[in-house]
Amino acid sequence: MSRVPQIDPQTASGRTGELLQSVEQSLGAVPNFIRVLANSPVALNGFLGLFSVAHDGALDPLTRERIALAVAEQNACQYCVSAHTALGRKAGLDNDEMLANRGGTSSDQKAAAALAFTHALVENTGDVTGAEFDAVRDAGHTDAEVVEIITHVALNLFTNLIGKATQVDIDFPEVELRAAA
Repeated sequence: MSRVPQIDPQTASGRTGELLQSVEQSLGAVPNFIRVLANSPVALNGFLGLFSVAHDGALDPLTRERIALAVAEQNACQYCVSAHTALGRKAGLDNDEMLANRGGTSSDQKAAAALAFTHALVENTGDVTGAEFDAVRDAGHTDAEVVEIITHVALNLFTNLIGKATQVDIDFPEVELRAAA
């Protein structure tokens, strides 16, 4: 059970209600993660702003989901692994690819470089080597994409922290963490 109450979009008012309505219109539902985050309309608004910037960038949707899966697994956030498995499937990733992504790799070489960079960012709290930076560029990622990879890692670290700290109830088909499997 979540340590923080989930705000009901049907009874939320003011700015919180507006933000939750916006999420529901966009996604067709309001995930429990968002309902927990809605306890602070300022935090929810900030998350949604960063999410929209990250969502509209140069990185393709498959790479964005691959990064989310890799970060969630690396941080052992079952909520986020479950959510991004469902979202990854919807984006077009198959089960084998998502399992590889959760392990920090991909069958696609350019995506594999992004995930290796992602792993280094998380493992070293951003203190990556010149060689790690060069490797992601050498794989064909532009400077805009490199900045967006960093942004997606930061965004997913945030969601992992909220998910784990609040123990948000999983409202997606549950996926076991690799270490637990």
